[in-house]
Formats: sequence, structure tokens, C-alpha cells
Amino acid sequence: LRELRAQYEALAARNLQAAEDWYRARCARLHERAARSQEAVRASRREAGECRRQLQARLVEMESLRGAHQSLERQLQELEERHNAEAAGLQDTIGQLEDDLRNTKNEMARHLREYQDLLNVKMALDIEIAAYRKLLEGEENLFNMGSVGLPSLNSLPSPTYSFQPRSFSSST
Repeated sequence: LRELRAQYEALAARNLQAAEDWYRARCARLHERAARSQEAVRASRREAGECRRQLQARLVEMESLRGAHQSLERQLQELEERHNAEAAGLQDTIGQLEDDLRNTKNEMARHLREYQDLLNVKMALDIEIAAYRKLLEGEENLFNMGSVGLPSLNSLPSPTYSFQPRSFSSST
């Protein structure tokens, strides 16, 4: 029994030693794995922290760009409104100038018609004056023929008037 007991105890000691060796080897591998995992976790945390910082920086940059974009949009809208107001003002000015030009053309046409009418009246009067002058010269010639004793009257030159009508063209 003692031998059997010694064999069992030796077997138990060997099994215990094998179990402890296996346990230590397993624990050592697990510790190594845990150390690697902890290092991986630390690296992941560092990377996550760096990503958070980059994300925060990108968010701040994005907000800054969004503000700049809104500011530029407002400026663009203000410029468009100002441009539209200036364009409307210029259109009004153009309309007024066109009205003034039309009125001036109409007034010039009216003045030209009045001038043409006056010129026609002047020409008619010149024709009438020429007719009266011929009549007077004819009567003067008759008077001179009838009174030969007055030679001094015949020596005075008779005034003659010449009329040269001007032609005016209208651009209206």
C-alpha cells in the first residue's frame, strides 16, 4: 500500500507539477496577451484621442468656414440688392432721358415747322414785295415817260432786292 500510495503521490505530484507548469505557461501567455492588449488599448485610446482632437479641429474649422460662407452670402445678397437698386435707378434715369429726348425732338420738330411756316410767309412777302416793286417801277417808267422834264429823277438808281431762299433739312 505504501508503494501504491507513493506511486499515487508521485503521480499526483507530477500531475500537480504539470498542472502548475501548464497554469504558469498559460498565465504567462495570458499576461503577455493582456500586456499586448493593454498596449493596443492605449494605442487605440491615443489614436481615438488624436481623432477626437482632429475632429474638434475640423468642427471648429467647419464652423469658421460656415460663418465665412454665411458672411459671404450676406455680402453677395447685399451687393445684388445694391446692384438691382442701382440698375433700377439707372433704368429710371434712362427712361427720363428718353422722355426728355423725345420731348426735345418734338419741340425741335415744332420749331422747325414754325420756322418753315415763317420762311414760307417771308417768301410770300418777298414775292409780294417784288410784285409791288415791279408795279411801282412800271408806274415810275410811265411817269418818267409822261414827264420828260424831270431828268434828275431818272438818274437815281432804283433799289433792287434779291432773295435767295435757304433750304433746311430736318432729321426728325
